[in-house]
Amino acid sequence: MQGLVVHPAEHQHFAGVVLLGDRRDQAGRIPLEPGGDGWVEHCFLLVRAVRGSPPGLAQPRDFSQGSNPAYHQQVSYSREERLALCALLDKTGPDAPTLCEGWTTGDLAAHLVLREHRPDAAAGVMGGPLAGYTARVQERIKARTPFPDLVRMIRSGPPTLSFMALPGMDERVNAVEYFVHHEDVRRAAPEWDPRELSSGESGVLWQRLRAARLMLRRAPVGVELARDDMEADGRAYRITARNATPAVTVIGSPAELTMWVMGRTTAARVRFDGTEAAVGKLTAPSWR
Repeated sequence: MQGLVVHPAEHQHFAGVVLLGDRRDQAGRIPLEPGGDGWVEHCFLLVRAVRGSPPGLAQPRDFSQGSNPAYHQQVSYSREERLALCALLDKTGPDAPTLCEGWTTGDLAAHLVLREHRPDAAAGVMGGPLAGYTARVQERIKARTPFPDLVRMIRSGPPTLSFMALPGMDERVNAVEYFVHHEDVRRAAPEWDPRELSSGESGVLWQRLRAARLMLRRAPVGVELARDDMEADGRAYRITARNATPAVTVIGSPAELTMWVMGRTTAARVRFDGTEAAVGKLTAPSWR
């Protein structure tokens, strides 16, 4: 059995993908056409200094307050997934398991708040020398902020002054993020079933999978991604994620391929086409 990733260090390359809960947990869905592809880097609000604090000392915001009421006027897949994840977190509480190894739903909520509201600590999400600081800040957020307030902050959307609050940026930056983290909670529960996504949302996920070249650059064999949820009608249904030989084709829906590429290998319903030796190398956890 392959190990699950904690929080993929490179998931920022998948700007714009999100996961929903089962139909009972979903917010109302509004059909959209897939947007343009491409990705942007995460951007965050600056930490504000609290009145009365020593000069030069920045203090964290009051995480008990919501941040962006105007967010609810927007329509996007990232918003749908965010709201559906929050609805699911309301049901699970802070102690439910997730696919992120070592993280409960409380840890996941703290991570999402940190990512959008603490720019001083967000850089460490990708690992490196700031990873320890990021982990400490995340633990403080989790310990000091009631879980319902964390969920409320997530639900309210990116902070008003954040780059992610600009029109269209939430969809580009957060579609994959919230899709995957929603599934992290859903698929950690027993007897979960895949959701049937709209063709529009599947199209957005498929577009973002072009960035799999970055995620799979260390793969020991060539990798092709092939979607199995559509008939060949002139549209591209295969992506060469790593051009090398021997090669393995990973087959599934855009949602399942996204979960596999993002490291949720034991919870992704995909199949492999290739030699036994090549498939064995690709499915070994050691290269991720």
